[in-house]
Amino acid sequence: MLDFPLWKKLWLWGLTLAASLLALPSLFNVSGLDWPSALPNPQVNLGLDLAGGSHLLLEAKADDVRSQRLDVMEETVRQLMRNAKPRIRIGDVSTAGGELSFMLESAADIDRARGLIEPTMQGQTSVREWELQVVDGQRVVLKQTDAGVNQAIDDAMASATEVVRRRIDELGTREPTIIRQGDTRIVVQVPGLQDPEALKALVGQTAQLEFKLVADPAGSQVGVETFPYAPGTGLDGEMLSVRRLGGIRGENLTGAQAGVDPQNNQNVVNITFDAQGGAKFAKLTTENVGKPFAIILDGQVLSAPTIQTPIIGGSAQISGSFTPESANQLAIALRSGALPVPLAIVEERTVGPDLGADSIRKGLLAMGIGSLAVIALMMATYGRFGVYATVALVFNVLMLLGLMALGGFTLTLPGIAGFVITIGAAVDANVLINERIREERARGRKVIAAVETGYKEASRAIFDANLTNVISGVALFAFGSGPVKGFAVVLVIGIATSVFTGVTLTRMFVAGWLRKARPNDITI
Repeated sequence: MLDFPLWKKLWLWGLTLAASLLALPSLFNVSGLDWPSALPNPQVNLGLDLAGGSHLLLEAKADDVRSQRLDVMEETVRQLMRNAKPRIRIGDVSTAGGELSFMLESAADIDRARGLIEPTMQGQTSVREWELQVVDGQRVVLKQTDAGVNQAIDDAMASATEVVRRRIDELGTREPTIIRQGDTRIVVQVPGLQDPEALKALVGQTAQLEFKLVADPAGSQVGVETFPYAPGTGLDGEMLSVRRLGGIRGENLTGAQAGVDPQNNQNVVNITFDAQGGAKFAKLTTENVGKPFAIILDGQVLSAPTIQTPIIGGSAQISGSFTPESANQLAIALRSGALPVPLAIVEERTVGPDLGADSIRKGLLAMGIGSLAVIALMMATYGRFGVYATVALVFNVLMLLGLMALGGFTLTLPGIAGFVITIGAAVDANVLINERIREERARGRKVIAAVETGYKEASRAIFDANLTNVISGVALFAFGSGPVKGFAVVLVIGIATSVFTGVTLTRMFVAGWLRKARPNDITI
C-alpha cells in the first residue's frame, strides 16, 4: 500500500498537474486577466444564471400537426387517384371536422381506391396512423388515429428540437441548453446572449418556404387559398390567391446564402435545391412560363414574379424588403431547415450578466471561507497529516475545474453549491483514514504498520460510500434538467477528484515522508 516506485510517482504527479493546469484559463477569466492566445484555452462554460443570457419556452399546438397531416394526406390521395391506371376520378375533397373525405365518381372503383390508400396509412413504425371507412358505398372517409397523432407530435417535436439547435449553433454561442419539456414544449437557454429579440426572431420563425402558382382571378376558386403580402413589400394589407396544391416546399433546399442582387443592389437570399427539388422546380417553371408564381414564407407573400424562362439550374433567388440582417437571418433559418410545426413563445426571460457576476463573487467568497475553515480544522486536528490533506484539497479544486473545462461542461449556480459541498466533503476520506491510523497506533501497531492498515481498511469504506454518491449523481444527471444537471456534474466529478486526491495523493505524500524520515512515532 505504501510502495510508490518512481514510475508511479511520475504518473500520479503528471496526471495531477495536467488536470490542474487545465483550470488556469478559467481562473484567468474569472480574475479578469488575459490568457495567452497562443496557448490552448479550455474554459468552464457558465450557465444562464451565471453568465446572463436569454431563456425562451416554446410550445407547439397539436391542432397544427393534425392540420398538416390532413394536407399531406389530401395531396397523397389526389396523386394516387390521378396516377392510377386507369385514373380514378373523385369529386371535391373535404377536410371538415378534422377528417378527410371524398366521393368516388364510380362505386366500382372503391376496391382499387382502398388498395392504393391503405399502404399509406401505416407509418414507419407499427402505429396505424389512419382509419379508412366507406360510407354509402361510394364515399371514402379517412380519420386520424390518436396513436398516429401522438406519434406525429413526438416526431415533429424531436425534429423541431434539432432545427432549433442548428439555428442557435449558427449564432456561434457556447453551450446552449435546448431540451424538450413535456410533449409539446421546448426550453431554450442561451448563456451570454443579451439580445432576446434576435433569438425570438430566429427560433420562432417557422421558415416554411413555399412556391405556389398564382390562381387565375377569373377561374374557379375551388382549391384556392389566399395569403397576405408581407410587411414592407409595398402591398401591405392586400391578399393574393394561389393554388393550394401542386407547388413546391422548401424541404429540398440544400443551401441558402444572403447576398446582394447586382442589378438593383437589393438584399436577397440565394437558395439551392437538391436534385429532386431542382427537378420539381424546373418542371414547375417550364410548364408555366409567362405565369406568376408566389414566393411564400410562413404564410406571407414575399413576392409574386412572373416566370420569364424555365429555371433549370437548381438554384433561385428570393427577393423582398430585406435588410442585410434579416436576409442573413432568413438564410440561417432556411439552412437549418423549416420547423415541422409552428412554435409559439409562451415564456421569455432575460438574465443580466451583473446578477451572474454577483453570484460568482459570492460563490467564490463561500468557497474561500469554507476552504480556510476546513484547512484550519484539519491542520489543528491532524498536524502534518492535516497539511497533506490541505495540499490534496487545493489540487482537488484545481482538478475539478480542469476536468470540467476539458469536458466542456457548464457551471451553473447550483454547480457552485456543489463546489462548496465538495470542499467540505473532500476531507471526509482523510478524516476516516487519520482516525483509523490513530486507532491502530492506540492498539500498539508500529508507525508504518498503523499507517498502512489505516489506509487499507479506511479505503474500503471510502470507496463504498462514494460509489453510492456517484450512483445518485448519475441518476440526477440522467433524469434531471438544467440546474439539477449542473449540480450533478460537479457532484460526480468532485467525488472522483476527492477520492483520487484524498486517498491516492495523500498516501503518496505520507509514504514519501515515512521513507525519508523513518519516524518512531507520529502525532496525529
